[in-house]
Amino acid sequence: MKILLTGSKGMVGRNIVEYPIVTNHEFLLPTSRELNLLDTLSVQDYINTNKPDMVIHAAGVVGGIQANMAQPVRFLVDNMYMGLNILTASKECGVKSFMNLSSSCMYPRDAKNPLSEELILKGELEPTNEGYAIAKVASTRLCEYINREDESFLYKTVIPCNLYGKYDKFDPEHSHMIPAVIRKIDDAKNENRDSIDIWGDGLAKREFMYAADFADFVYYAIGHFETMPQNINVGLGHDYSINEYYQKVADIVGYQGSFTHDLSRPTGMQQKLIDNTKLKEFGWQYITTLEKGIQKTYDYFLGKASK
Repeated sequence: MKILLTGSKGMVGRNIVEYPIVTNHEFLLPTSRELNLLDTLSVQDYINTNKPDMVIHAAGVVGGIQANMAQPVRFLVDNMYMGLNILTASKECGVKSFMNLSSSCMYPRDAKNPLSEELILKGELEPTNEGYAIAKVASTRLCEYINREDESFLYKTVIPCNLYGKYDKFDPEHSHMIPAVIRKIDDAKNENRDSIDIWGDGLAKREFMYAADFADFVYYAIGHFETMPQNINVGLGHDYSINEYYQKVADIVGYQGSFTHDLSRPTGMQQKLIDNTKLKEFGWQYITTLEKGIQKTYDYFLGKASK
């Protein structure tokens, strides 16, 4: 099968490409120059020319709270156009299978945890990353509509929890929590700082999966795509508090200092644990423990920093 993977140079895409699995699939891995997802005609031409059997849409403008709050227009508009362009072009060109990689930020901020797939658009979104979430909701709904109009088009959405791992961004202004905390605590250790500040009270809970595990899921889903639900959460089934993540990273980095809390800073949703009932029924589960994942990510960070 010929599979077009968008975003193959991003963290998720690179983990999918490099995952050690034997497969007979041929992957199309265009750069953003070869396939400009913001250009409707460029997307149509690429798909018409290359005729993939399946599209996996992993491209997007991503970042943590700081980046989302600073550039809400970009996070909404660019992600919206990317999703709509690749979906509509795929449908028009007759691509029958489409795996849309989305985000758990689509879920309402005040929804009861764990978050089930049926909760999409059932409440107000978290304002700190609302633009990104709206774009992801639009692509998810469009997949549903395409399938509703013609069931032969298997256009389905995968909703992972937060991801971290190899090829992550460690710049605090653009990274997600775990890589940002690794960078922050490693800097504090190297600079012999006595304490580190945590945004908020640190009691908010988050669910993070090692990115290579998510790549494993993607290959499993490719092989079982017809039976995969229309929308499916991919997570661990449990979460940790921000304070616990800081302590686990500190233990691995070897930082001996203390933590203080900056209560003036935003923390986002108090909890974001996704329901993994459908995932269990689908027959897949995660592989890597948090400690092993953080250790592997820290080793990658150190190797990257030494270059």
